[in-house]
Amino acid sequence: MEILKEIANKVIEGRAQEVEELVKRALEDGVEVSSILNEGLIAGMQIVGEKFKNNEFYVPEVLIAARAMHKGMDVLKPYLEKSGVKPIAKYVIGTVRGDLHDIGKNLVAMMLRGAGFEVIDLGVDVPPEKFVEVVRNERAPLLGLSALLTTTMPSMKETIEALKRAGIRDKVKVMVGGAPLTQEYADEIGADGYAPDAASAIDKAKELLNQSC
Repeated sequence: MEILKEIANKVIEGRAQEVEELVKRALEDGVEVSSILNEGLIAGMQIVGEKFKNNEFYVPEVLIAARAMHKGMDVLKPYLEKSGVKPIAKYVIGTVRGDLHDIGKNLVAMMLRGAGFEVIDLGVDVPPEKFVEVVRNERAPLLGLSALLTTTMPSMKETIEALKRAGIRDKVKVMVGGAPLTQEYADEIGADGYAPDAASAIDKAKELLNQSC
């Protein structure tokens, strides 16, 4: 459908105002809410993710596109709730204790939302107990831990240990990311997945979700 392609293109171009107007028009035209979400907004963000992965887009373009997508989501939200369209899954994310960096985490959170996940962002300097509490209360199948400092990386292991002590480690897939991290470190601390960048994080999240189904 032409209007859905147009919504996707305007998301890619980061034209927030136009995305908002097109989503409203699509709703007025009786286009299904799930189609506007999946074939318009999410389809656009998927292309943005691919472009980011291929170094055709950089962080500023992704942020602008994500803002445009959120503008459309704001219009769609009440309709989504009414129509019962459910997100793919809940994803809890945060920067670990002692670390105040959030650009990478915010980028991953935006792209997860753009891929259809319900993101619960706990912010920065999050202690292991807080991650455990939210994962348990929300029954989230996915947890993302971010760190930019080598000195805060051990907090990732502490969080995984805390999940074990709480008896919920087998109920959640843990992903780790951040500039100093490697696949080797992720394996060493017992994480389920590692992503070197925001676009890869989306692929890894979907892969882990399929494993846990």
